[in-house]
Amino acid sequence: MRFLGNIEARLDAKGRVFLPAAFRKVLQGAGEDGLVMRKDVFQPCLVLYPESVWNEQMDGLRGRLSRWDRGQQQLFRRFVAWVEPVALDSNGRFIIPRRCAEQVGIAQDVRFIGMGDTIEIWPLADADGAFGSEGDLGEELQRALNIVF
Repeated sequence: MRFLGNIEARLDAKGRVFLPAAFRKVLQGAGEDGLVMRKDVFQPCLVLYPESVWNEQMDGLRGRLSRWDRGQQQLFRRFVAWVEPVALDSNGRFIIPRRCAEQVGIAQDVRFIGMGDTIEIWPLADADGAFGSEGDLGEELQRALNIVF
């Protein structure tokens, strides 16, 4: 599953938004029905996980954190406690719960950003922050991947 690109959209008066058609096609092609939404742990955006990707994340995290360590159990609880199941209606819309929208500052206009196996939802006013600094992408990749020429 590969979600690619970035697409602007607008919430309606009920807090519903259309999942971009390109992303719906990827979900349908993978046979995915459900999505899971949570606030990103690093950035002021929401993340949509296809259920299979969410389940892999949960299994991986649960496997690394001990149920018998109070701090690790609390960390796991904090990660899963504010998750929202997401269902698309027959028109491809879903509701962004008010609590989630408020957590990241979404008012009406949003930008969906495909991140490979997940989809980020940014308030449009802050979406440029998703891409970081204006530095040279090639140099940043070189440093991140420790490539020496």
